[in-house]
Amino acid sequence: MINELDNSNVDVANQIFTVFQNSYQIEAQLIGVSEFPPLSRTLNEIMNSATRFYGCYENSCLAGVIEIAIKDKRLEIDSLTVDPNYFKKGIASQLIGYAFDFFDFTEAIVETAVANEPAIKLYKKHGFVEFKRWTPSHGIQKLALSIKNTL
Repeated sequence: MINELDNSNVDVANQIFTVFQNSYQIEAQLIGVSEFPPLSRTLNEIMNSATRFYGCYENSCLAGVIEIAIKDKRLEIDSLTVDPNYFKKGIASQLIGYAFDFFDFTEAIVETAVANEPAIKLYKKHGFVEFKRWTPSHGIQKLALSIKNTL
């Protein structure tokens, strides 16, 4: 079941924070870095974020979170994380599908590390196409993908 999450609620924000930490620790290992910017995001930053959070629950546990911003009909996926206990269960695909069905948008974009092959494969499976590569100041090479909504 997917629901909007009230990230301003400390208990909910703690659940989001836990999923982020668990997932991003695995991603940092996957891409081979010890300093990974998403791991430095604080509970307070989550609580005060203006983005929208949606969570997928399995057995009343928060298993995955998608964080979204809508800007001029552009859907921006700011984060998509799944707790490692729920990997390989289709939760990320469910969250992407939910966002695509729920929001009225003309284009969706997402960014990830170039070395994060599982994420790139997931996004391409949903029709995303790479349009940009760059290396930010933190040194982790990134790429951006997008998809046009043809509906």
